[in-house]
Amino acid sequence: ALYRRDAVVAVGMFDEDFFCYLEDVDLGFRLRLAGHAARQVPSAVVRHVGSSSSGGRHSPFAIYHGHRNMVWCFVKNMPQPLFAGLLLPHLAQTIVTFLVMWRRGRALAFLAAKRDALAGLPSILRKRTHARRSGQWRVGWRRIWRVLDAGWWRA
Repeated sequence: ALYRRDAVVAVGMFDEDFFCYLEDVDLGFRLRLAGHAARQVPSAVVRHVGSSSSGGRHSPFAIYHGHRNMVWCFVKNMPQPLFAGLLLPHLAQTIVTFLVMWRRGRALAFLAAKRDALAGLPSILRKRTHARRSGQWRVGWRRIWRVLDAGWWRA
């Protein structure tokens, strides 16, 4: 993705607490909340070997960071009406994913991710509150819903 430097600086750059995995999603979400547009280029071709430097997408490292950061991104950025409406589906998906991880022998990494996500919630909630109170959230939840409802989250 390409972003204007002033926009990225205004929303706070990458959140270093994420370290890796979904830090780009977090940044993009914050840019959307701040009212910055995102453009899609259907003809663009991207070649990306996902998780190649961390042992593959099913490695304990990738599972841990991806699933910890998924919780943080959801809690940190989801507008209140959407948070309330999507929390149960989010929790249901967590249960289904746990069962998949159990079958693949990756349940320990998944559970550690969720444990540490919960332990990190006080810091994440402070960041959410700061962004909301400082005026970084400039668009309403309906505008965010239109992006979510477009189907990208189903992929």
